Amino acid sequence: MENIWVKNFASRTQRMQSSTIRELLKISNLPGVISFAGGLPSPDVFPIKRFIESCTSLLEENGSQALQYGTTEGFMPLREMIAERSARFGIHASPENVLITSGSQQALDLVGKVFIDVGDKILVESPTYLGALQAWKVYGAEFISVDTDEHGMIPESLESKMDQNPKFVYVLPNFHNPMGCTLTKERREKIVEITQKYQVPIIEDDPYGQLRYEGEHLPSLLQIDAERRGNNTTDYKGNVIYLGTFSKTLAPGLRLAWAIAPKEAILKLVQAKQGSDLHTSTFNQMLACEVCKDGFLDRHIPVIREVYKKRRDLMIELIDEVFPPGVTYIRPHGGLFLWVTAPPQVDTTELLPIAVEKKVAFVPGAPFFANGGGHNTMRLNFSNASEEGIRIGMTRLGEVLKQALKQPQST
Repeated sequence: MENIWVKNFASRTQRMQSSTIRELLKISNLPGVISFAGGLPSPDVFPIKRFIESCTSLLEENGSQALQYGTTEGFMPLREMIAERSARFGIHASPENVLITSGSQQALDLVGKVFIDVGDKILVESPTYLGALQAWKVYGAEFISVDTDEHGMIPESLESKMDQNPKFVYVLPNFHNPMGCTLTKERREKIVEITQKYQVPIIEDDPYGQLRYEGEHLPSLLQIDAERRGNNTTDYKGNVIYLGTFSKTLAPGLRLAWAIAPKEAILKLVQAKQGSDLHTSTFNQMLACEVCKDGFLDRHIPVIREVYKKRRDLMIELIDEVFPPGVTYIRPHGGLFLWVTAPPQVDTTELLPIAVEKKVAFVPGAPFFANGGGHNTMRLNFSNASEEGIRIGMTRLGEVLKQALKQPQST
């Protein structure tokens, strides 16, 4: 007899799949395994003392408000703070252009709910963030891959796909997940020019932008879009929805992120959010304001950068030392990830269980490709392992790769 629940699932559930990375994390969390798999910030840099002090102060001074329902758009002082901080980096928007979400993943889901009809085509980098693919596949999106290299999305490839009538372009310009690459200024300008020409919106996902370890800050796509339009006021009316988060600068457990968008888009995103969770946690929003006040975030982010830069540099050093010849990587200028490419005969999905047996884990690259490919690639996270763990884990992974390359080739 057919299960009554399965029989009554909506047809859209056939497009739902478990996150490959979340499933892999179950394997990598086995005892003794050094994991480079998850995209986790390090608990070593969580400002726990500051949170304790802020929680106490918040509850003593504004406990009744912090524990009450709030508005869907978000706590106004937090939206004002985000608008003010964004302006420092060239993103000029009013608090009315800001929507607070329960993590960036909710923002991606709301984008899908508002903009995607079944069969709509979405242009994505190849590879791209797996969470976006998972969120939008449910709404029936069809993904069109745009060629991407160590400098980000290739504009000529983007323009060649515009005849597909895409609903929007999805871009991770800074320290890409999974590739770690950064979109060059020239390409940013060209991509904005192309999308304006064809009147196609951009979803700019920037969770790692504050975590730069080398090089100069580059303008966001939203900033470039506004400047090209002469939209220099704080009422942004352009072509880009910008997504940011506190998960990488404060703590992911807060589940606090935001979208900056034209007011027409904000209105629909708000309506979609009302049907989802009414509003993001009032307590968490007010707590973030309390933690960040008096310039704390400006003092804290350099601490994170210093820790992660050392770990990135060590992981790169060990790739050069212990990985076999023929293995290449992209040097990230920030963020949390290193993208590694092995010779073509290596299948990293098949390699993972062997690596876990050797007590080291990574994420195979293939799931990040919307339309296939990447069988010989892997993503390594350097932020969440200690320096000792990086030394041990990378040595183990180097041995696994060396052994794989010694295997006889199939004919």
